[in-house]
Amino acid sequence: MGQVKQIYEQHTSSRALRPPCYQLTLTMMVRNEEGRYLSSMLDRTIPFIDRAIIIDDASTDRTVELCRHKLQHIPYRILCIKESGFKQEYELRSLQWRETIRMSPAWILNLDADELLEAAFGNTIEDVLRQQFVDLFCFRLYDMWDAGHYRDDEYWYAHRVYRPFLVRYRGQQDFSWPRMNQHCGRFPIEIESLPFALHPARIQHFGWANLQDRIKKAKRYIELDPKARYGDQGQYDSILDEQPPLKPWIE
Repeated sequence: MGQVKQIYEQHTSSRALRPPCYQLTLTMMVRNEEGRYLSSMLDRTIPFIDRAIIIDDASTDRTVELCRHKLQHIPYRILCIKESGFKQEYELRSLQWRETIRMSPAWILNLDADELLEAAFGNTIEDVLRQQFVDLFCFRLYDMWDAGHYRDDEYWYAHRVYRPFLVRYRGQQDFSWPRMNQHCGRFPIEIESLPFALHPARIQHFGWANLQDRIKKAKRYIELDPKARYGDQGQYDSILDEQPPLKPWIE
């Protein structure tokens, strides 16, 4: 993993936080997110959380400054890597997890900078954090193809499956990832054995929501996974479909 260039930390809070046993920690990886969705994502998420742990993957814009500004009222730790490690995603995710659990979090919310958790989550969050029966909550992720539509076809159906985004940390130290340079998963394999529940709140993923981003991602997959060892070649080939089937996003 790349050398650490800088660490920014804030330990104090200017707002009321939950008791430690119920606190929610946001963990996130970022890279050159300043002009994209990061600001909206943090505006939506910060009211839910008590702390943030962020891994900056060698950003060359003002991503870190934006994070520090948005997080100024709660504790945070931002670790900046000197050289990007995304070509070995499982190592980057492992670093993210280690940095997160070293803060002894109660609950961990793992989102990317282009993912927007539905505001309705706020209606249930206190019950979720205080119950003692479920340690893992899974959500549906919608791949937005523009501001008001998500894609739905044979290759783009993430919203039909519940995926883990929120986990209670009970002090476990053993963790592992599949050694995959792409699509390795955001959480360690060991969480799959935890008691889980399906949460009705939805997550919008804006990583595909404009043509320029789709072109960049298509090129990136060709470069990083040319034989589709870690993904689906059909899905890769469909990224630049000119008229994909879309459905409206309804709040």
